[in-house]
Amino acid sequence: MTALDPTQLETLVVIAEEGTFDAAARRLHITPSAVSQRIRALERAAGQVLVRRTTPCTPTEAGEPLIRHGRQLRLLLAEAASTLSTGETSKDTVVVDLSVVVNADTLATWFRPVLDEVATWDRTALRITVEDQGYSADALRRGEVLAAVTSEPKPVQGCMVEPLGRLRYTPGATPALVERHRKGRGIDWGAIPMIVFNEKDHLQDEVLAAHGATRPPVVHRVPSSHDFHEAIRRGLGWGMLLDAQAEADLESGATIPLPGAKPIDVQLFWQRWRLDSIALDDLSEAVRRAARSGLRPTRRHRTDQARPPG
Repeated sequence: MTALDPTQLETLVVIAEEGTFDAAARRLHITPSAVSQRIRALERAAGQVLVRRTTPCTPTEAGEPLIRHGRQLRLLLAEAASTLSTGETSKDTVVVDLSVVVNADTLATWFRPVLDEVATWDRTALRITVEDQGYSADALRRGEVLAAVTSEPKPVQGCMVEPLGRLRYTPGATPALVERHRKGRGIDWGAIPMIVFNEKDHLQDEVLAAHGATRPPVVHRVPSSHDFHEAIRRGLGWGMLLDAQAEADLESGATIPLPGAKPIDVQLFWQRWRLDSIALDDLSEAVRRAARSGLRPTRRHRTDQARPPG
């Protein structure tokens, strides 16, 4: 394969971000024809089709690593340019984009001090995507983000990984809902309504499986961390209460742990590109500090599954 043109790589990245050739052309201030010419030239150099011409456009398997390299090059060039900046603010100011993916409960709780730190950094844009921790590593594989908070301990190719700590969830509901579904010393798992965050949320299913049960007929979906907690508080159903949010309610008795059900700990990891980037290093350190303050410590026997940054 011949050497790849940085301008063509950037065009490929913008197509992936914007979804169409026309939208990419508007962002790049060139014609759609010029976008097509750049992509055809890049595909000739790569010897493979890199973009599916669908709506929206999506990268092929061969295109994903090139998008990842294009984003890496963009970050390094932006960092280099920022060191030469005069400090004047204008529409041409070089901004370092830090794209990360986190789960909703992380963003709603322990990750917030990271936002406080990034707010003090000049010419830096934090771009957050919300995804379940079990699926967030896929965004790294596709080259969509620089780093991820994930439950995946195995490093994605080209990335390094380190343990952050544990989120604890307690199966809980209002006392009234529990009393309505009492069954002996426990509860009727097959009848008590349940709440899930979305179709990717299987934490409640783990509790059901531990009690030999499957999902009840009534399953509510509430795709917001704050509103999920509020729905449990209002008796809509039972669900996994994040300790950081529900501690006061559990102490006051507004919600109670479900009889016989045990808490579940979710181990979180920080995966980031193995890239010599000051901005990415600074972001990683901010995440470590926030995790030390906001997460339960990593279990000792899990640390050998992750490799800290070298």
